[in-house]
Amino acid sequence: MLRDRIKYVDKLIVLPYLALTLFSVIMVYSASSYSALTDYGNPHHYLPRQSMYVVIGYVVFLIAFFFPIKWLKNKKLVIWGIVITATSLFVLLIFGREIYGARRWIETPFFNIQPAEFAKFMVIWYLAYILSKKQRKIAEDFFHAIVAPLILVSFIVLFIYIQPDTGSSFIIVLIGAIMIFASGVSPKLGFGFGLVGVMGLLGLSQLIRQYGTRLFFLNEYRYNRFLGFWDPFTLAEGAGMQLVHSYYALSRGGLMGVGFGNSVQKTGFLPFPYTDFIVAIIGEEFGLIGILVLLSTFTLMASRMFLTAIRSKQSFESLLSLGIATMFMVQAFINLGGVIGIMPITGLTFPFVSYGGSSMIVLSASIGLVANVSVRINYNKDKANKS
Repeated sequence: MLRDRIKYVDKLIVLPYLALTLFSVIMVYSASSYSALTDYGNPHHYLPRQSMYVVIGYVVFLIAFFFPIKWLKNKKLVIWGIVITATSLFVLLIFGREIYGARRWIETPFFNIQPAEFAKFMVIWYLAYILSKKQRKIAEDFFHAIVAPLILVSFIVLFIYIQPDTGSSFIIVLIGAIMIFASGVSPKLGFGFGLVGVMGLLGLSQLIRQYGTRLFFLNEYRYNRFLGFWDPFTLAEGAGMQLVHSYYALSRGGLMGVGFGNSVQKTGFLPFPYTDFIVAIIGEEFGLIGILVLLSTFTLMASRMFLTAIRSKQSFESLLSLGIATMFMVQAFINLGGVIGIMPITGLTFPFVSYGGSSMIVLSASIGLVANVSVRINYNKDKANKS
């Protein structure tokens, strides 16, 4: 059993995952050493924690890798997952710990839990379950078929948005849209909705420029993110500080970088160098070449997950793999977009590389499930070739 799974698993999913998680241990250590020394008097403070998260991630990966996929199609299990997710988001709004104006974490004796990370996976799981059962209805009557999924996803997005966590809510919206349109909707309708979405985003950007915090959905915290994005150097001492120092880090790194551990921007200049802006520190220490190697490794892993979704002949497994691959790509793109200044900073981390326990656990479980799906695909392919 174990030998067969190792034989048939897509190695180009698993090996990049292992490389990225191991790299995260040394990069979190480097990027956090100054902050850890300043805040805790110990430059190694985050090293054992990130190492522990990676080890837990490996355990969760193995559980997901051997987990019977058919159990995820159990209606009662799906309902329980939805109830637990909704309850945790509700509890978060009342008892959650507020950090830098956002209430995103539930404190435990071991580490803080971020329910939004688990909600992303729950939305993927639920949509894969419900859409795989409604594919014929979606093709025949699109709007009637997606009413229930849209209501539930909108409810989860609303609870996450008011934390506030714009980045995670935006990811869930994109995941939901892509999964719905991949489940049998006509190309014309999909293109039409995509065009409306793009125009809506452009119009929203202009509204924010014009009216700012007078808009009911935009508080000062979010508006400052937009101001820092539009004119970072004018607001270099305030809303634009993170982006400006991210530029400095990338510029100083150049092509080859200044060497591991030699970043200047992590020494009190760039806030959150080991979470949101760890890619900027990688760019400073390893240069453009280091970032290209990182992105190439990540893209290889994500592209193989998309390929797994395409190759799967089971609609549930295909949609599950598609949703997970989309989550990875969208989160990485939004994080990089904030680091290089092509979109507002959202506070999202780079998958597997940034510091964090909730993210590592959810992403490891997710990629374990896709690796699990790849085993069945390759096994069936090999069996067909031999017959």
